[in-house]
Amino acid sequence: MPKLQDLPKPVSPDCVLDHAGILQVLPHRYPFLYVDRLAELDAGKRAVGIKNASFGEPHFVGHFPSDPVMPGVLQIEAIAQVLCLLISLSFDGLDDKRPAFIGIDKARFRSAIRPGDVLRIEVDLVSFRRGMATAQGRIVVGDKVACEAEILATMV
Repeated sequence: MPKLQDLPKPVSPDCVLDHAGILQVLPHRYPFLYVDRLAELDAGKRAVGIKNASFGEPHFVGHFPSDPVMPGVLQIEAIAQVLCLLISLSFDGLDDKRPAFIGIDKARFRSAIRPGDVLRIEVDLVSFRRGMATAQGRIVVGDKVACEAEILATMV
C-alpha cells in the first residue's frame, strides 16, 4: 500500500487526497467508487471523505425513476470505502493486503440522499487489532445525518 507522502499531491488545498490519490489506494473503480476526495485524515483515528451525488450515477436511474434515491447499501459501501482509506493510510505492514467488509451493525437510514447532494462521510476507528477493524461511520448531508452504522472489516 502506498504511503500518503508517496501519493499525488491534491490540486485543491482543502483535501488530503483527491481522485488521483484515491485511485492508487482503493481497488474500486467506476461505477463502484463512492469517494471523490479524502477531506480529513487523523491517522489511526478518523477520516472524512466527500462524495458528490450525481444524477448520472447508474443507481439513480432505477432507484427510483420518479424519485431518485441513493440505495442504503451504497451508503454503507461509501462508509466502508472511507474506512478502507483510513486503514490503508494509517498502518504499516499492509502492503499485500486490503480491508474487506465483513459486517455491519446498528445501521440506520435517517434521510434520503438525492442527486445533487454532497455527502460528508465521517469514519471513526473504534479498534484495530490483529487485522480486524471496528469503526463508527455516518453520512452527513447539509446539517442532517442521513445514514449511520458500525462497520467491521478484516485484512485479506
